[in-house]
Amino acid sequence: MSEQRKAWTTYIVLRLLFFVVPFAALYALGLALGFTMMMSGIIAAVLAALIGVSLSILLLSKPREEASESIYAWRNRDRTTDDIAEDAVLDGESEGDRS
Repeated sequence: MSEQRKAWTTYIVLRLLFFVVPFAALYALGLALGFTMMMSGIIAAVLAALIGVSLSILLLSKPREEASESIYAWRNRDRTTDDIAEDAVLDGESEGDRS
């Protein structure tokens, strides 16, 4: 597996785990406390999303940076100076159209 794929796979799997594990625990806790399935699911989803985002910000800066670099490398692969100049002209035209 290439380094780029490894960076993306690691990042995606960890982000999913940071949501799924708290969701399952909070859902089970909500059911144990007597909430309905719907209410337990909603509360668990909201809290798990907050926990997942917090953990991602705190713990995944390096994998996020590697994934970002892989996007940049993929986007700029095999680009010639002609391609870069053409993109600059197209960007200039699209900005002019917005005015």
